[in-house]
Amino acid sequence: MTDTHTTHDALEDPRNADIKIYVNGKLVHRDDAKVSVYDSGFMLGDGMWEGLRLYDGQWAFFEEHMDRFFNSCKAVSLDVGMDEAGILEALNTTAKANGMTTDVHCRMMLTRGTKVKPFQHPSLSRSGPTLVIILEHSKPVNSLQSAGIRLATVPQVRGLPTSQDAKYNSHSKLNCVIACLQAEQAGADEGLMLDPHGFVNTTNACNFFIVRRGEVWTSTGDYCMNGVTRQKVIDLCRADGIPIFEKNYSLYEAYGADEAFLTGTFGAQTPVASIDGKPIGTTDRPIMTRIQALYKQAIADYVAACEAQPKS
Repeated sequence: MTDTHTTHDALEDPRNADIKIYVNGKLVHRDDAKVSVYDSGFMLGDGMWEGLRLYDGQWAFFEEHMDRFFNSCKAVSLDVGMDEAGILEALNTTAKANGMTTDVHCRMMLTRGTKVKPFQHPSLSRSGPTLVIILEHSKPVNSLQSAGIRLATVPQVRGLPTSQDAKYNSHSKLNCVIACLQAEQAGADEGLMLDPHGFVNTTNACNFFIVRRGEVWTSTGDYCMNGVTRQKVIDLCRADGIPIFEKNYSLYEAYGADEAFLTGTFGAQTPVASIDGKPIGTTDRPIMTRIQALYKQAIADYVAACEAQPKS
């Protein structure tokens, strides 16, 4: 069996050993970046996070990421403590402190804050939210494109919105962690998760697409993370005349796909090599390659549009 890798494997960068991390308005060395054991995020997974990527000094598709982030926080009555402009300033301040301009990945985490007692009720978090921003120099390893990802269908499913809506990018990721462990124990890189009705949905870390007879298929979106990159791929396909369908489909169609790929902020589009040991297509992936080119151009256009805006 080949070495296991994940969709978030990045090239080693020694600069990350000395990064400064934003913790509630302060920039501290990574070794000194700490939150209380009473923090609601640590204690209960009570918080939301967002992943962003910095390209040539601009946070790609910032507005879409903030729309998801603020909607999620509002849905769980989590006060962000600042507006979008404040978040952008915090991101840019952290990037500047680290001398970062491109090929940078961000994990921004907001929790309900420190609790006065170690119990569940949200009212016990009384000191305001905890905001942490981690930026790393981060480029995907080459093997993600050359070898692709091996998926294994796992028994852990994406649940109903009435249990925990997958559209919450919450700190509570145990459902996905279990799926990841199940895939690893099956000898795969990531878990392919089904929805409550048995249709193909997503992986434990990324959104999932297949290509059949020139058509791109993905799930209905009812049970998966509302991925920013997922939506960009859908929009780009529609604009470029690539047939794209959000629909229910089974493992039967997935096994017989000509291509399959994953989408996410970090890796953009990552090819799938196999599902449950069954090879998917060949190393020739014309539709995914076309989508990758469209996505790279979309990022370049976004960066150019941001740079063209008048500076305040």
